[in-house]
Amino acid sequence: MPLEAVEARRLYRQVADQLRSLIDSGEYAVGSRLPTERELAEQLKVSRPTVREALIALEVEGRLRIRVGSGIYVTDPAGAAPAPSAVIEGPFELLRAREFLESAIAEQAARVATKDDIDRIDAALVAMENVDHPGEASMVHDRAFHIAIAGCLGNAVLVRVVGELFDQRLNPYFAQLAHYFENPTTWRTALSEHRAVRDAIAARRPLTAYDAMRDHLAHSQERFAQNFGAETSAEAAAARKQAAPSAVQPAKSKRPSKKQAKSGSSRRR
Repeated sequence: MPLEAVEARRLYRQVADQLRSLIDSGEYAVGSRLPTERELAEQLKVSRPTVREALIALEVEGRLRIRVGSGIYVTDPAGAAPAPSAVIEGPFELLRAREFLESAIAEQAARVATKDDIDRIDAALVAMENVDHPGEASMVHDRAFHIAIAGCLGNAVLVRVVGELFDQRLNPYFAQLAHYFENPTTWRTALSEHRAVRDAIAARRPLTAYDAMRDHLAHSQERFAQNFGAETSAEAAAARKQAAPSAVQPAKSKRPSKKQAKSGSSRRR
């Protein structure tokens, strides 16, 4: 018999599979409430973002219903969609990848951006300021902003990769998570973060541009990690303290010295 390639399952899919099995076995009956995200993370020995990705996947399948401020409830499996056979990237996994890649791109953009590049970035920002969010138009202009920054480097491969990563926002898991936490207020906050990136690039401050883009995408992860369960205030505070430095927002790395920055030897990747 021919051998088939073995693919390592993403961690959130493993968590989703475990929870689905427990539901199917009757461990969690229809209408019952699951443990909180924090409790599940502790029991499974994984991060809360991983648990959240698993819960969102099961909600998309129709196995769970998330009620903000109340908890996560098991729904009737009749009519539930099967688990997707295609690999879908987890929202936090995508944002972490973008944080790593686009921070480096923003840093280099601050070194090489031309006036035309800045004009394209500004045009995307103006469009973002004059559109309602959430909505399709806001995503189009947000994408244009990140593409314009990547375009500063004159590398078509980087432009394509940035665009493809951004387009994963349209996958069902990312869209479902955004449904809970994106609103006009978060859009205004994100706009302010975008402006900080633009200003650093226009001022030719590479390290500031790097930090601004990293902060923007780390804050996006924080916004998606807000509590939507039924934890007590003490549990939520403890969870925030535990998650802040590792699971959601990476600690800031030390910047190179001014001498290193001037020599152009810093951050060689």
